[in-house]
Amino acid sequence: MTDFTSPSPRHPPVVLFVCVHNAGRSQMAAGFLSALGDAVEVRSAGSMPADQINPVAVEAMAEVGIDITAEAPTVLTTDAVRHADAVITMGCGDACPVFPGKRYEDWQLDDPAGQGIDAVRPIRDEISSRILTLMNELGIGGIGH
Repeated sequence: MTDFTSPSPRHPPVVLFVCVHNAGRSQMAAGFLSALGDAVEVRSAGSMPADQINPVAVEAMAEVGIDITAEAPTVLTTDAVRHADAVITMGCGDACPVFPGKRYEDWQLDDPAGQGIDAVRPIRDEISSRILTLMNELGIGGIGH
């Protein structure tokens, strides 16, 4: 996907995380950005959302002090993409509509579906690292900064 280096001048920037089921990777990414970033609107969605968030993803996030238990998988809509400044996909394929002037990134990450906690921790940690890089690239300050 196309990668633009900065979001539109709207403040706060809107970041949309998309994966197929919106139950693991995108929920963890949204949880990290919501917890770490300030002055940012965070959304997540899935092209074929699951019935509930992956309980192992919830457990992995709880280990680092982030509670995503209140989140629920949401269906991806064209409007969600249209209103986002940055769209981060994680195995979404061609299901994600593309609009000019948006920042798009595709993060190649293992799917935590059906995995145990030992397999999900490295995925969580990779997402955390990518979130910090994304915050820096978008100029999103951290909480308390």
